[in-house]
Amino acid sequence: MSHLILVRHGQSQWNLENRFTGWVDVELSPKGKLEACKAGELIKELKISSNHFFSSYQKRSIDTLKLILNTIGIKSKNIVKAWELNERHYGALTGLNKDEMKNKYGEKQIHIFRRSWDNPPEPLSKSSTYHPLNIEIYNDISREKIPDTESLKDTYERVIPYFKINIQPKIKDNVIVSAHGNSIRSLCKFLFNLSNEEIPKLEIPTGNPLILSFNNDKLVNAKYLDQNRTKDLIKF
Repeated sequence: MSHLILVRHGQSQWNLENRFTGWVDVELSPKGKLEACKAGELIKELKISSNHFFSSYQKRSIDTLKLILNTIGIKSKNIVKAWELNERHYGALTGLNKDEMKNKYGEKQIHIFRRSWDNPPEPLSKSSTYHPLNIEIYNDISREKIPDTESLKDTYERVIPYFKINIQPKIKDNVIVSAHGNSIRSLCKFLFNLSNEEIPKLEIPTGNPLILSFNNDKLVNAKYLDQNRTKDLIKF
């Protein structure tokens, strides 16, 4: 039996403030750090060894993984950081308060922006300080690969090719991935074979490890380690 453990980063400061974050690099909140340490404790209890650890380019994802590994007792020098695992880019919604946007555009439209398969928000101006072109951590990414906005479909189309080439072959040795709500939703769509109509219903909780178990490369089980904070998931 081999395992893939997916962890959405702990609560970030902008999660706490209910703001659209996307590719902006924000810190974990104090609660988020506790969630990451709790995730590490839950993973440690599994007694599963692994030497393969992946995160996005974003600090909240990296710091979550470092706290998890520190709790387990593993040095974090082997973390592979991939921009392809970044959160979905929320375009012109980036930095805005979600409740205020519901009042402005209506709850139905904001739900479409947040959960639909292929409806991206309006592009973010390249002059915005929130645009990835103006954020230092993305300086080594080709400018043509940096989006102005993304749908979940766009996110899926960068996450899944990276996963197939770089992560999937390593699952036999057990892998931990620290990423984001929408990059993990993309992985779940692929791994659980969810339809475009099903994926909007999938919610990923912060800091709660989702362990997927494989037998001869076939997914045979999936469960959240913190059963008190589970979300909708295809049942096994």
